[in-house]
Amino acid sequence: MRFVLRDAEKIICAALFLAMTALGFVNVAVRYLTNYSLAATEELLVNGFLLLTIFGAAVAARTGDHLAVTLVYDLLPPPARKVLLLLSGALAVLLLTLSAWFSWQLLSNQLATGSRSYALQIPAWYYSAGLPFAFALVLVRYVQHARETWRTLDAGADGHG
Repeated sequence: MRFVLRDAEKIICAALFLAMTALGFVNVAVRYLTNYSLAATEELLVNGFLLLTIFGAAVAARTGDHLAVTLVYDLLPPPARKVLLLLSGALAVLLLTLSAWFSWQLLSNQLATGSRSYALQIPAWYYSAGLPFAFALVLVRYVQHARETWRTLDAGADGHG
């Protein structure tokens, strides 16, 4: 159980990627064998890529591999690094909180209006249901990494890698 909690986003990414690869392969095989395409696969793959991207961001946030420009941070002494870490952490928490909230609003709107997807005509909220959870997971993983970086700075190391 501990593995699932520690690596939930990795498991989700692996399952999504496997499903998307299989779906893409089936679409190519059907197109090659029958000259017809499974039009709905585009809708499924686009929404799969969206979820894969956000859950992938959670993987990167947990390990500190997310996109970052560290030139200024690396030049600062440890006390100033702490200030910069707090500032960047607060801004990241704000951004991720707003992203989770707005994706929750999207989900609520889709549920309230009964909007449907364009190809499969299934409820659009099916695709959006994972977004608030994914952004919340990125937030949790980012805070975990920032806490580890803070501890590293307290220990006197450089705080990276």
